Amino acid sequence: MKRFSRRMGMILSVIMIMFVVAACSGNNGNSGGNNKPAESNAASNDATQSEKPAEDYAFGEDVTFHSNEPVTYSMMYSDHEGYPYKEDWRFWSAIKEKTNVSFDLAITARTEYENQKSLLVNSGDAPYIIPKTYEEAAFVAGGQIVPISDYVQYMPNFQKAVKNWGMEEDLKVKLQADGKYYVLPGLWESPGGGYSYIIRKDIFEKAGVDLSKQTSWTYEDFYEAMKKVKEFTGKKYVLSDTSKGESTLNIAAVEYGVTAGWGKANGMRFNQDTKQFEFADNTQDYKDFVTYFNKLITEGIMDPESFTQEDDAAKSKFFKGDSFVVNGNYQLLADYQTKMEDPNAELYMITQPGGPKGQLQVETSRLENGVMISQNALKDLGEEEFIKMLRFVDWLWYSEEGQTLSLWGVEGETYSKDASGKITLNSDISYNGMNPTATKKLNVDYGFGSGMFAYGGSSNLRMSKMTEGEKDFVSRVLNDRTPRKLAPPIMANPDESEQLNLISKPLMDYVNTMTLKFITGQEKLENWDKYVEQVKANGSDRYTQMANEIFEKTKSTLGY
Repeated sequence: MKRFSRRMGMILSVIMIMFVVAACSGNNGNSGGNNKPAESNAASNDATQSEKPAEDYAFGEDVTFHSNEPVTYSMMYSDHEGYPYKEDWRFWSAIKEKTNVSFDLAITARTEYENQKSLLVNSGDAPYIIPKTYEEAAFVAGGQIVPISDYVQYMPNFQKAVKNWGMEEDLKVKLQADGKYYVLPGLWESPGGGYSYIIRKDIFEKAGVDLSKQTSWTYEDFYEAMKKVKEFTGKKYVLSDTSKGESTLNIAAVEYGVTAGWGKANGMRFNQDTKQFEFADNTQDYKDFVTYFNKLITEGIMDPESFTQEDDAAKSKFFKGDSFVVNGNYQLLADYQTKMEDPNAELYMITQPGGPKGQLQVETSRLENGVMISQNALKDLGEEEFIKMLRFVDWLWYSEEGQTLSLWGVEGETYSKDASGKITLNSDISYNGMNPTATKKLNVDYGFGSGMFAYGGSSNLRMSKMTEGEKDFVSRVLNDRTPRKLAPPIMANPDESEQLNLISKPLMDYVNTMTLKFITGQEKLENWDKYVEQVKANGSDRYTQMANEIFEKTKSTLGY
């Protein structure tokens, strides 16, 4: 596969238009389109077959996309160091066999992907398809990204998922100031379990901790359990964390009604009773939050290096038995189990503890990172061929067939399926904690199950990639924790976004710095009132005022 070439894209578009003109009416797919721009986000594809022109490709809800003639689409590709790109992966040939589509890849190392994406989009040289997009707002004002909500009526599998899984409210969080969204997010039927705490189950039980009651724990209960472990083991610390504490602060903040760590964003929370935004990170709730972690540090339960050490250092302590709790997701647990120096070590992922605001689910969004579509696709391909490309994207990322292919590969080659639909990975292939001693890896050797394509799908598909232990963890989260209502987006226009960013960056830098100082004891909690006043001086009140003014202007669009 070659890297993206605008000139090649133009040549291919001319060729494809010639094929469209020559196509036979007998080859059109299960459903067609009028190939006109959407008049609204809610538009539907209700025209009768007689009103639709012949297509040179098959498409439709639960229909395999297939182009009668070979077609190539340019795409950005984030090359993950854990499963480096290979041109001969079965993934590429499997897509080609099913759809007659190939990719012209702009390959970038994962660590440079966001920078390269910004460079290509802002320069107007972006490939047609831009996957692995977590935040699209920065690209909207430049006009280089298609407002994809204008075209989703041409995507039957996307529309099916939105309707059947009730995703309308979820999608509202992606709306920009113009009432449109610019990314096709991955859609999950149900939320996942997310990150939590991996503990040494064997040590906790020997220390006298009753794990049968763990699903009802609060953070104070978790503190009491870790205190027992410290007393039993005599070790310097119980919890020594990875990710510089960002994940731990993030998931704990939910239970205190504040923002921190990975989820600190702009420090705002939305009050569902008053229907107003509030700045959360200088409230009494935030003081309670940092006071809790300060207690863990002060009493020698949490390693203060959790906020500065590299991940390998934290993992080493856990593997050697110098610590007994570490933050992670279930995929990490499966890997960690194989690396424990104590052969009798037993790992367990606890349900995220509750807190002052209740026993709340940490993960509420059913949206994943998603796909942006470059305006270059529309300009180079023309409208009809652009819609054809969208229907391929719709099949690959949103049909059950495409999602299963991206995740598991080719039935009979990499997995088998029984009469009930249960998927079993071939025994000589490992993935996600399954078949850990197998000689081949699904993502490394075949290109399936990668973060570029394998996200989104039904609950059954999501569960299919889980070990029994992970299924138990997710079930505990979904059954024993209360879902949270999604907060609305702040639908700022470009000028408003610039003003908000000018306030937010120095404000949240200060909040983050002081948070760690309070937690580690570098700043005394007796100075809390001074912190509150400085946060206000740094613009928290102005930011809150602007957020609420913007919400007032846009709340009807959001359904408030």
